[in-house]
Amino acid sequence: MFDMTAGHFVFIPAVLLFGMVIGWILGSRAAADAYAAELRRREERAARRTGGAKAATAPSAADAA
Repeated sequence: MFDMTAGHFVFIPAVLLFGMVIGWILGSRAAADAYAAELRRREERAARRTGGAKAATAPSAADAA
């Protein structure tokens, strides 16, 4: 009934280790994507802030011509 072979002591930790490796890889990719998205958001916000301030204070070359 409880006849576990030595294969259980190898197979189960191997599957757990494999799952941890896959989780580590997928998690690091998701974290890198989230970091890149946050940087893009910050750059867009900064561009909107500085772009709006430039347009209000200094005319562009197209407006001067």
